Amino acid sequence: MQEISKGANVSLTALSEDAGAVVVSLGWTSATGAGDADVSVLLLDENGKIRSENDFYFYNHPAAADGSVQLLGKTPTSNGDEDRISVDLTAVPEDVARIVVAASQYGGARFGDLDDLRMTVSDRTGEPLVGYSIEDAGVETAFIFGELYRRGEEWKFRAVGQGYETGLTGLATDFGIDVLEDTEPAAATAPAAGPGAVPAPPEEGGVAAVPVPAEAPATAPEATAATEAAAASGATVPAQTRGRAPRTTRKKVTLPKVAKKSLAENDTWRTARLFPVPSLKSDKEREVRATSVLLSVMAQVPELGRRLTAGFGAPAGRMQTFTEVPLPHGDTPKRPDGVIRVERAGKLWTALVETKTHGNPLKDEQVQQYMDIAARRGYEAVITLSNDVALDGSPVVDVKIDGRRKHKVSLWHLSWAEVAHQAQMLIRHEGVGNAAHAWLLQELLEYLQHENSGCHGFQNMGPAWVPVRKGIEDETISPDDERAVDVVESWERLIRQVCLRLGGELGQKALPVQRTRRDSDPRARRIAAAAALCADGKLSAELRIDGTSSVIAVTADLRTGKVRTSVDIPAPEGSYPLATTKRLLRALAEAPADLHVQTLVEGENGPRGTLERLRPEPGDLLPKDGAAPTGFRLSLIKGMGNTRGNTESGFIRGVDGAVDRFYHGVVAHLGAFEARGGRRS
Repeated sequence: MQEISKGANVSLTALSEDAGAVVVSLGWTSATGAGDADVSVLLLDENGKIRSENDFYFYNHPAAADGSVQLLGKTPTSNGDEDRISVDLTAVPEDVARIVVAASQYGGARFGDLDDLRMTVSDRTGEPLVGYSIEDAGVETAFIFGELYRRGEEWKFRAVGQGYETGLTGLATDFGIDVLEDTEPAAATAPAAGPGAVPAPPEEGGVAAVPVPAEAPATAPEATAATEAAAASGATVPAQTRGRAPRTTRKKVTLPKVAKKSLAENDTWRTARLFPVPSLKSDKEREVRATSVLLSVMAQVPELGRRLTAGFGAPAGRMQTFTEVPLPHGDTPKRPDGVIRVERAGKLWTALVETKTHGNPLKDEQVQQYMDIAARRGYEAVITLSNDVALDGSPVVDVKIDGRRKHKVSLWHLSWAEVAHQAQMLIRHEGVGNAAHAWLLQELLEYLQHENSGCHGFQNMGPAWVPVRKGIEDETISPDDERAVDVVESWERLIRQVCLRLGGELGQKALPVQRTRRDSDPRARRIAAAAALCADGKLSAELRIDGTSSVIAVTADLRTGKVRTSVDIPAPEGSYPLATTKRLLRALAEAPADLHVQTLVEGENGPRGTLERLRPEPGDLLPKDGAAPTGFRLSLIKGMGNTRGNTESGFIRGVDGAVDRFYHGVVAHLGAFEARGGRRS
């Protein structure tokens, strides 16, 4: 990979023969784990302006209809977050001269608060081509990281590094986007005021979106009349809270969260399902059925097919899928579980698919054979699909890539939990093109979540789990036991899956928090965590949900068999301590009675008690010496499951259930208290 400095440029064609489509990655770390930023992409003409509002892509407008740009979302790395963008340069319209890649912060945050700001451009196989690091970030609330631009028939990359103290509003204005001023929320919502207009951010540095009523298409006469009336009266468009609804006026179909009342006579009646699963018995049967179900839905629902393959370098085009395809390999043909082909402009993109269900692991030798077949036949990728969750710096399978081959094949991994997450996001939060597609996705989700499908996600802590847990209980495990490192790695996969499930349910990004620098070694970090596990018997992690101000801490104590979930919230500045405690307890009126509340005091532990005991006596939370509370720690403790095995039925379900109960029972109720405090991280 070539490193360049601010202002430098390089030809992508000169760096790779396969630069027709690229993946742009923006990354950062934060010492507190609370840092975050939103990526945006602008397509500009020769005059440096957008052609229309559809040339501005951000979290509420994440993809171009022609597939040229797609925001793939955030993924956790070993030491921070990475936001990826797929750019198909062959699909970019001829009158687009530049593609600007930027990021913005909100809530008063600054880019100087983040570390290791970096942009990387990779080719469609995932091979990094060029990288650029921003070293001089300070008070800026928006940054142009870099841009892709045309020079004749080739595309080039330039490292820009231009910052804005006026946030995304100032950046957008420079490129011809009219930003509406923020106003108080109104009872009704009007459409955006003309092409190229976006609403102002709800908080400094952010961007708001104009919600579209789901009851009627935006082209309805009533909508037109409302627009004209708003323009005539000089009404302004109210800003919407960050990241909740589509910004465009195109109608999308989502399914209601609450199902209609059943017409069944009693609970023993079972709804007919498109993909029946109760009769599945053998692992082979599960794998064949799961592969066919998923690939068929991907081909019929373009939104899902594109969402699952864009990050693997697939172009936007006509998709067809196949199962059990015989391919020559030595004396005996091989049959990959599936094949995905995408056609665009007469060219084919092909990926082989190898599937595993239940707790079955992928086999290195089998995947290696498919990599060799793909290389010989000129295919672009091999995709492995299983209940395992991929981690940065930790391969799911071990294969060798022959560097002498001119044709490169990329190897990608997809977990069943990620498939379910994307289906949930589409049918519950973002919407799809029509009702039939929404129904198909719902049937797919029902299939994946059925206990007989073998596709309900990460469900095996590995062979090291039982001996390590027993060694901790008996205090006989050695601090340098390699099996403890395997357990730490499995723990990271579990936390990643918890984030996927919770994020899909909420329609918000949920990511593990890593408090290490980008250049740190993932294995060294896991070795240190394994030593801590052997010493104190605890596995710890933190996760952050977009839209909340705090980090959720999860600690599994293997000696006591308990899972503790907790969150620290700051006390409002300048408020009376007793009034603050009363307001906190009112906000937690619906929280579980066994919630532990502890007052945080500078340099020491303050009073604590259960919510049940504190509700009638909020003054018990105040320090006896009159010290002012700096914040509060809210904790729930839950059993992690009694099963001694390594499967989902015990520990994994215990951790997942603990996080779910804590978020819905506690964190979801803190919005009013945090808003009154006026402090959001």
